[in-house]
Order: sequence, then structure tokens, then C-alpha cells
Amino acid sequence: MTETQFLIRPDGTRIAYCASPARTAGRQPGVLFCGGFRSDMTGSKALALEAAARQRGAGFVRFDYFGHGQSDGNFLDGSIGRWKDDTLVVLREVCGDGPQILVGSSMGGWLATLAALALPEKVAGLVLIAPALDFTEDLMWAGMSEAQRATLLRDGILREPSQYSDQPYEYTLKLITEGRDHCILNAGIAFDKPVRILQGMQDPDVPYQHAVKTIEAFRGNDTRLTLLKDGDHRLSRPQDIDLLIETVWSLTP
Repeated sequence: MTETQFLIRPDGTRIAYCASPARTAGRQPGVLFCGGFRSDMTGSKALALEAAARQRGAGFVRFDYFGHGQSDGNFLDGSIGRWKDDTLVVLREVCGDGPQILVGSSMGGWLATLAALALPEKVAGLVLIAPALDFTEDLMWAGMSEAQRATLLRDGILREPSQYSDQPYEYTLKLITEGRDHCILNAGIAFDKPVRILQGMQDPDVPYQHAVKTIEAFRGNDTRLTLLKDGDHRLSRPQDIDLLIETVWSLTP
């Protein structure tokens, strides 16, 4: 496992990252892994991709957003815009000079897409795993009951049980309202490089219909959606990770 390093943001907060330098510079794109909501850079998909990149001699970077993992900050102070900026800073300052394949899991799929739109010259393609583009509006807000919305509007925060942790999920009103500034599905996504989406059909968090809506929003022709009938949200089974690695390297020369 590579050593954790820190990138200092202008406000003084530190963004933790791990970078494996390319041994075959110029021959293939590097890979930047963007994790999900409340996850960190030590997940099984990130580590498996790092090991695969090392074997191929490709550069690889994984990192923690503000308020996640080893990075500074209170998670509840984060927002889509803040985490997008973290992604862009890492893409600019940590990744190599050549183009990168951005791999985004869940919320990371949204952030990877936003980064690709902001810096298209730095991106060779997108591989999105259960991508949760616009999730604050289309999945969170749209899925809340009137009582939940009332609580969020009154208290500025909503706490809900999590199936992945003993600690509840906490959603702030800021996350919802600020997220609206970054929604992109309804307007369409002008990105003309390869896009690959891997989506489980047994995903309780990001329904596969959302992946269909996502692939339809991309205007480029080189877009493919792979549906896994028995796949869940994490897609972390050995066969899922094998498919992920195969998909990422299919975008290399």
C-alpha cells in the first residue's frame, strides 16, 4: 500500500491522498479513483485498482474528500461543490501530466463527471460504478417523505439509519440546496470521450433506472451501460472487481 500524503488547500485544510507513479510514462493514461459518500480511499475497489495499475506500470491516485477518511474537516460542513473542488485540485496537482481515466463510485461518479466537464483535456474517459449523479435532488430529496423534509427544513439536518454502519447517515439542508447548483442530468452531458457504467440491479441506494437515465444524458456515442442482475450497490465481490479492472483497462491503448 502506498504512503499517505497531504495536499494543502488554500483554506489550510489537508486533503489526504496516495499516489503510485507511472513506470511507463506516456504509454497509457493514469487512473484517478473517486470514492463515494462517507467512504474513504481504503475501500476494496480502490485498493484492487491500485494493485492492478502497479502491475501495468500505470499511474494511480486515490484520495479522501474534505471531511472523509484521513482528510481534514467536519463531514457535515462538506458539500458537492467542496468535494468537486477537492477532486479538481487532486486532478490538477497530483495526477500526472497525461490524461487520466476517472473512476467514480456512487457519489464519486457525479464528482468524476463534474471534474471531466471542468477539465476535459485531463480526462481520457470515465468508468462509473453505480453513479449517483444529481443524487441529492433525484434520490435524496425526491425520496423523502413530507415529515423528513419538514425535519430537514426545520433543523437543517436529517439523521437516518444506515445499513452500512452503526452510525446513522446524516444529511444537511446545505447538502441538498448547494447540490442543486451542480445537477447536470436534465440538461444533458456534453462529453465526447468513452463512458462506461457498471450498475447492479439489486442496488437499494441507486436504482438501476437511475443508471439508465444517466447513460441517456451523456451525448457522446461511446457510452456503454453494463447491468449486473445480481449486483448490489457496492459491487465489491471478486467478480465485480474483476469486471471493474477489465473495464478500466479496456479504455487504454
